[in-house]
Amino acid sequence: MKLLATLRDEDVIVGAPKFSTDNFSLRVAARAIVTDGNSAVALLHGAKHSYHKLPGGGVEAGEDLALALHREIKEELGCDAQVTGEIGRVDEYRGEWKLYQQSYCYLAKLTGGKGVPEFTQEELDEGFEVVWADSIEAAIAILKADQPTNYDGKFMRARDLLVLETAWQQATAS
Repeated sequence: MKLLATLRDEDVIVGAPKFSTDNFSLRVAARAIVTDGNSAVALLHGAKHSYHKLPGGGVEAGEDLALALHREIKEELGCDAQVTGEIGRVDEYRGEWKLYQQSYCYLAKLTGGKGVPEFTQEELDEGFEVVWADSIEAAIAILKADQPTNYDGKFMRARDLLVLETAWQQATAS
């Protein structure tokens, strides 16, 4: 999958120092721009820290990217979706956590109706809720307006805004 960008602390946090990436642990993740039949885009709103993100998350032991993405969409949106294309990969070096994350990003369409998410306690504590932006352009505007108040939210905003803008550019170029 094509590498779209590599993000580091200094790319997402004003004044962040540069750091060595030695001894970072790898986390592989799958995430998607999930649309419904009306081109609305699913976002997760982390109300506690004022950010939105795309559904998806880490690949667990014994999973491949497809299985992890299916599980994450089911947990976070409460529905099923079919992958319709690839967008690209975003690599993140999060210095605070000594984490190197590779996010494989896809396009997906909702299959069946919208469901009820099964958020973890951590996600509930973050104030997660599913919101449906009217279009990919509306989702981009929402993320552009976000001002995350926590470290992870700043990375998620930068990563997912890049993913949404790339998908929009790919769609308008074809």
